[in-house]
Amino acid sequence: MSNIMTAENLCLWYGNTQALKSVNIEIPEKSITALIGPSGCGKSTFLKTLNRMNDLIPGVKITGDVSYNGTNIFDPSVDVNELRRDVGMVFQKPNPFPMSIYDNIAYGPRTHGIKNKAKLDDIVEKALRDAAIWDEVKDRLKKNALGLSGGQQQRLCIARALAVKPKVLLMDEPTSALDPISTSRIEELALQLKDEYTIIIVTHNMQQSVRISDNTAFFLLGELVEWGNTERLFSQPNDKRTEDYITGRFG
Repeated sequence: MSNIMTAENLCLWYGNTQALKSVNIEIPEKSITALIGPSGCGKSTFLKTLNRMNDLIPGVKITGDVSYNGTNIFDPSVDVNELRRDVGMVFQKPNPFPMSIYDNIAYGPRTHGIKNKAKLDDIVEKALRDAAIWDEVKDRLKKNALGLSGGQQQRLCIARALAVKPKVLLMDEPTSALDPISTSRIEELALQLKDEYTIIIVTHNMQQSVRISDNTAFFLLGELVEWGNTERLFSQPNDKRTEDYITGRFG
């Protein structure tokens, strides 16, 4: 399996505070990689670096490389909008736009120049089907997306990310605000999507990592302690700190 993204000696500072310390990791394509670790350990910071969301924060300094399909994403020639189209993001709290379900999904394709209604209809339907929510919303596409339940809103946000045909989907604790039923729906959805997409998911829930991820990366105090096959990492961690974390000695 080839790697779609690679970080080499990635360091990041917010002002004088170092949030990432020489992170080295390879992300295999069409797989699910889970990022685990206690709060404030750098996993969300790392995730947001992968599509340069951290560029938006004043006083951020980044050294090292992140390559996507062999190109360093910090290279001046890289178009950040194109990078973010290829590397989409789903946030912790569902954040639908205050507009219709249809317009939420069509928003991205429209900004990329697709105006043809029949084409937009197809994109909207495919994205909603891929996000396993089409059957629930197909009769109310013109209704405001804010009228959906939390779990439906989160699947809508996944559909919105899929509508621009990304290659990679970043998910920042996508189920932490959801009830158990919605959580298992999103997990099932992630497992289906990895046939077509590469998924990188930050999770506080170690059981979630065990249930859905192929690979797991354990972060602690800005350092990537270890990463590798999920089953191996949970059954035979190489580092005492990983073992202490997954057995609940701290966290």
